[in-house]
Amino acid sequence: MLISLITAIAVCLSIILLAVFLSQIKLGKVRVDTYWLAAFLGAVVILISGSVNAGELFSKMTDNSSVNPIKILVLFISMTVISVVLDEVGFFRYLASRSLSLAKKSQVRLFVILYLTVSVLTVFTSNDIIVLTFTPFICYFAKNANIDPRPYLFAEFAAANTMSMTFIIGNPTNIYIASSYGVNFAEYAAVMILPTLAGSAVAFLALFLIFRKRLAAPVSVTAEKVTIDNKPLLYMGLSVLAVCTVFLAIGSYIGVEMWLVSLISVVFLLLAALVVSAARKTRPTELANALKRAPWQLIPFVLSMFVIILGLTQNGVTDAINSWLGSDNTVLKYGVSSFLASNLINNIPMSVLFCPIIQPLAAFGGETVSQAVYATVVGSNIGAYLTPVGALAGIMWLSLLKKHKVKFGYADFIKYGFAVSIPSLAATLLILGLIL
Repeated sequence: MLISLITAIAVCLSIILLAVFLSQIKLGKVRVDTYWLAAFLGAVVILISGSVNAGELFSKMTDNSSVNPIKILVLFISMTVISVVLDEVGFFRYLASRSLSLAKKSQVRLFVILYLTVSVLTVFTSNDIIVLTFTPFICYFAKNANIDPRPYLFAEFAAANTMSMTFIIGNPTNIYIASSYGVNFAEYAAVMILPTLAGSAVAFLALFLIFRKRLAAPVSVTAEKVTIDNKPLLYMGLSVLAVCTVFLAIGSYIGVEMWLVSLISVVFLLLAALVVSAARKTRPTELANALKRAPWQLIPFVLSMFVIILGLTQNGVTDAINSWLGSDNTVLKYGVSSFLASNLINNIPMSVLFCPIIQPLAAFGGETVSQAVYATVVGSNIGAYLTPVGALAGIMWLSLLKKHKVKFGYADFIKYGFAVSIPSLAATLLILGLIL
């Protein structure tokens, strides 16, 4: 037990330190994220020490159930690749440009339109993709318009990480937590839509109150005109995303698992991209770039954290945390604790940790388990914008701002994050508690 606990703590601290001070290392011409290295080494230590039963580990890795981490990774990476293909053809940049055009000379109108655009896109794609796509565009536009980019940047980040709760595909933490307890796409959406809308509305109100004075100045430049050259691939990508979303919603009723739906969808899109390139007699540049940008390093990270958490589970640590949390006021306790834990160890490790913590609640009935599952999902998403540590996207986002010479430090993030995330969390958990 001691080895597992010490290793888990060391890994979490290392992930935070690496993400803050050495987020990437360069190997030849390739830049490699460092966050997964600490998790990988921790998993090796756990395995060598014998803290994990090898037979049970193999059984869980090959188990034909929704809790299989490999299926969860296939689902998330497949959906991410579909989103990145759309980004590569210029879809998100085009929408950003159109949003800015609609705003005309009003910063308030621009703020509202940007928040709504990011919110809607996040529902059907992925919060990380939207954040990393819109951020450079906002920086570029704000510089040319001579306006403060910070209201739009943090609004974008908060909107994406709030609305990512809507569907199970919005965040890898949603996928991991919900899939671990057999929650399907339709069931998840039925519970989470109203709490998410409540949290998003409160987040918007808080953001507007914070930045209202900075939004008073008019916009002095028009948005650039963005055109999409590869329209066949754009239409194919949007069609695949739409059909995939429909089948994710009905998959449980026709006996098709979500990971298989997403895998078939992305394979179809990749083949379609090759056909489009052949027909146009061009190289499949968008396809190649999308595959390069896919979050492949999430695979060793999630699998390594799975091994570490399995070590904690087999040695009684997660049961001890479950006993401490108890089974009363489940929505509040699990929502707040997962929210805070996300900012101590990052939301993905937190999600892997909390799944076995929730499991003993089955003794108190399915309703209690559901409350803990959905509350933990809420904490994993909204916790992403309390501090930069809350999500890997937060670290990458701040790094991106430095490249664009936007002054937005850790203190700024925490200041705005506290003011927005606390009321948003309260509103979301309140509505969730009323529903469940």
